[in-house]
Amino acid sequence: MLQNIELVKVLESEENHLEEPYLFTSNTGKTYLSWVEKSADRNYFKYSVLKDSTWSDPYLIADGSNWFVNWADYPQMASFEDGTLLAFFLEKSGPGTFAYDIKVTLSADGVDWTSPFVLHDDNTQTEHGFVSMATWGENMLITWLDGRNTETNNDDDHSHSHHGQMSLRAALLDSKGNKLDEWELDDRVCDCCQTSISMSVNGPIIVFRDRSETEIRDLGIIRWLGDKWSETGPVYMDLWQIAACPVNGPRVTAHGNQVAVAWYTASKDSPEVKVGLSKNAGKSFDQTTRIDLGKTIGRVDIDWIKNNLAMVTWMEEGKIMARTVTIEGKLGQPMTITETSEKRSSGFPQLSVNGDQVWFAWTDDTSERKKIKVSKMIL
Repeated sequence: MLQNIELVKVLESEENHLEEPYLFTSNTGKTYLSWVEKSADRNYFKYSVLKDSTWSDPYLIADGSNWFVNWADYPQMASFEDGTLLAFFLEKSGPGTFAYDIKVTLSADGVDWTSPFVLHDDNTQTEHGFVSMATWGENMLITWLDGRNTETNNDDDHSHSHHGQMSLRAALLDSKGNKLDEWELDDRVCDCCQTSISMSVNGPIIVFRDRSETEIRDLGIIRWLGDKWSETGPVYMDLWQIAACPVNGPRVTAHGNQVAVAWYTASKDSPEVKVGLSKNAGKSFDQTTRIDLGKTIGRVDIDWIKNNLAMVTWMEEGKIMARTVTIEGKLGQPMTITETSEKRSSGFPQLSVNGDQVWFAWTDDTSERKKIKVSKMIL
């Protein structure tokens, strides 16, 4: 039975803004919370780890004055099987508004971090971001949106229009930061929606917002087939035609053969949050269930809380909402996590499950200084 949601942590500063939280739980059962602390001229990427039901004091990962900081494209962390931590942030690579690189840093002890290095090797002053990560055996699979094919010859181009298409790429890194492999997975995708990865019994599953020649921007899914990647397939045919990026990406979570994908769509001018459910490791999604209450703005997250039960979060009417859904598509009662702003500055709420604890994190932008709030639910 789900118990009451309790506010357990507020991270704030008297001088700086705290925003862009990210929550994840490692395969060894450690839950991490990262965020960005912004001063007038510098950004600080910090994290805290859950230890015996108490969040640690903040650790500094990296800081810089030339970062690309965006409400929807936030820094993240992950943990290798051996406990090595990996984190990334976005750093400007040129004068263009959308010229920035993905910078990666690693730490064996969570305190001392390596000098950041660029994940991709195209050397173009274009957009690189919307990263997702998941452990793949002893290595780390990283996927991102890559703008190398969009490069223009005008260094002063401050628009977000492209001569070419945004692509989806992935790379495999070991815990020393060595790149073991890299792939182009799709050569035409939506420009600025989050990607998401999860590991099924058959290997990695990657979901993202695809983009057809006729501007249909439904969800695409790519799976590892044992020796190669699949072609892009649909999760569900919403047939949402929109000539702009909605900045509202999907999330995927896998548990053995069971896969659940949550996403936002506004096909036919009807905003909805849906969950697609698969019992064959994402090969097909036979069950699709609508989650929202009718006035959603999306910004979803999802995680398994039991073998056949997932929890979904989304935003609607100034609230962060949550509800459960079974692998058969049966919905639990909607719950309000908190009231919030629907402004971009409130960001994307985060969800992570650790044993019988469900953790939520979000940016509170209702006061002069933005802060991070964390709540807990006991299963």
